[in-house]
Amino acid sequence: MYLIKKLIVCLDQTPLDKTLVEYAGFIAKVNQTKKIYFSNVIKNLSIPKEVLEEFPNLIENMINERKEAMEKVVKEHFPDLKGIAISYVVKEGNLSKKILKLAEEKSADMILVGRKVDLPGTGVASQRLARRASCSLLIVPEGAKAKINKLLVPSDFSEYSKDALEEAIMIVEKHGGTAEIVCQNVFNVPSGYHFTGKSLEEFTEIMKMHAEINYKKFIKKIDTKGIKITPIYTQDDNDDPVQEIVSKALEIEADGIIIGAKGRTAATALFIGSMAERLIQYNDSLPLLVTRPKGKNAGILDYILEI
Repeated sequence: MYLIKKLIVCLDQTPLDKTLVEYAGFIAKVNQTKKIYFSNVIKNLSIPKEVLEEFPNLIENMINERKEAMEKVVKEHFPDLKGIAISYVVKEGNLSKKILKLAEEKSADMILVGRKVDLPGTGVASQRLARRASCSLLIVPEGAKAKINKLLVPSDFSEYSKDALEEAIMIVEKHGGTAEIVCQNVFNVPSGYHFTGKSLEEFTEIMKMHAEINYKKFIKKIDTKGIKITPIYTQDDNDDPVQEIVSKALEIEADGIIIGAKGRTAATALFIGSMAERLIQYNDSLPLLVTRPKGKNAGILDYILEI
């Protein structure tokens, strides 16, 4: 796990910018952050050549206007922190491609993007960034408050679940060590259980018992640093574990969900895992951190940027 020393914040000149700037400040306070790139991407412009010839400063003025708007919102909502260099970056083109390229060029540790709920817009960029970024991605829904009292970490006891739990432990440690981490395993009862002669209730207990055993093996491999970690086991009745995860997060009043990206090598980098994909699609209530060991997508970026 690593500190967030270089952070990219994607702004779009909507009220969501306030939330993202406040989150950037929250992250920067405890991560020894050295550099923040507040970025805005102008969609592909289709300005006739004749217009550009008549108004040669049109694009330059547009870029300056965007930078001034970002400076204004940052001045209003970013805390006065020492030792942090702030840059304002305006690009023209495809949002995902430009942010991915910026993250690679600057060797960013995290990309921070917003999730629109009532505001116009879609979450397509978040999905693409999660698949292809060479660093972690934090998706924050509009209106979310930056605080950490309780975090939910879904776990299937895999290596990428281990990444997510270790990230959660580091985050809690950096924020004073008092927050609680809830580690949730969602299990289901196989459809053919009745052939075993066991009842549904009996087989449910068997599945839960094995989950408890696997958790004990899993947690032994992790340095919890004294942080309180509570395991919970949830039966999936609807064949939709993501719904169970979000429901549990809301039930326990979690301040965020942390999940590990499945892709750990160049060959698997485009596959962040169906769970993470579905969580990005389904969750519009809580901040979602998709963790990826930094640089794991290096080597295929040039190819990706051409997609």
